[in-house]
Amino acid sequence: MRTLKIFGICTSLLLVLTAMTNPVKAEEAVINTEILNVRSGPGQTYDEITEVHVNETYPILQRQDNWVEIQLDSMTGWITTEYITVQKEKTSNNEADQASKQSSIDEITIPYENTHLRSGPSTEYEIVGFAKKGTSFDVLGETEDWYEVKHEDLKGFLKKQFVKDAADTVSRGIENKTIVIDAGHGGRDVGAIGASGTYEKDYAYKTSLELKQELTVLGANVLLTRPKDEFISLGSRSSYANIAADAFISIHYNSTPALPNVTGIGTYYYHGQNKDLASYVQKELIKETGADDRGIAYGDFYVIRQTFKPAILVELGFISNQEMEQLLQTNAYQKKLVQGMVNGLLKYFGNN
Repeated sequence: MRTLKIFGICTSLLLVLTAMTNPVKAEEAVINTEILNVRSGPGQTYDEITEVHVNETYPILQRQDNWVEIQLDSMTGWITTEYITVQKEKTSNNEADQASKQSSIDEITIPYENTHLRSGPSTEYEIVGFAKKGTSFDVLGETEDWYEVKHEDLKGFLKKQFVKDAADTVSRGIENKTIVIDAGHGGRDVGAIGASGTYEKDYAYKTSLELKQELTVLGANVLLTRPKDEFISLGSRSSYANIAADAFISIHYNSTPALPNVTGIGTYYYHGQNKDLASYVQKELIKETGADDRGIAYGDFYVIRQTFKPAILVELGFISNQEMEQLLQTNAYQKKLVQGMVNGLLKYFGNN
């Protein structure tokens, strides 16, 4: 009997120790909206008792229909599941201490104000700082669910879901928008002449077709002012945009034969309300291409002066620069130009 009692006690202790070292995974609620009301019960009719904010994480105590009860600092409350992501709470540092591997992306722009950065790739790790919305962080590595990021002296881990949710929201902002793309010049109007005798009209047309393809994939309705190599009057281009456009982009390339070393990208607007559109597109073009930044500026060009919808004109490089002329003929660089303009449009529509 004594032996059995000792065996029983040891077995009980082993079960307790096993439970302590291998706890059951709990669920957590990650808040996906800027402000979410917390109520005293599971429904809209219950009183609001406090509020929680984007990126904050709370343990889930129980579920009822489309509501969950969460643990706050000194009380509990109920929130709707419509604006949260439910995730499994990490149970051990072995899971949290995943090695950060090289990432497929180099940079991330923070989508929400005061985004939590943690000391490791898990919500178990302490918060080491808060990232400001719009700040660009270098990506040092990634795990399955987290990015390791750094900006100046601030370094930490950012949950991938925050970036994905924001990207999805921004992408939806361009769905069903009508974008009019104006390939500069055309037909007998060849535009600027390149270092080896190439024509601006051909570069502009190539870029416009690539841009149309990418925007169409994102769900935009894309129209071309000149769908082939033909002369189209400036008035017709503007009129087309005024009838149909949610945004108008006129594609051009520069040339200064007397200064063959000049290079860079610039973006122009005429009406003041279009300055934001110019800024978004210019910034993303430079980010994607690494080209010299000639900035944004007021430009008295007919096609944007007479277009009363959001309209800009981009000068995407100097074909009088021999090195740039050759680079502009490559598909790889054209894709960078297009991606920059797409990203700029996405940010513009995502913020307007």
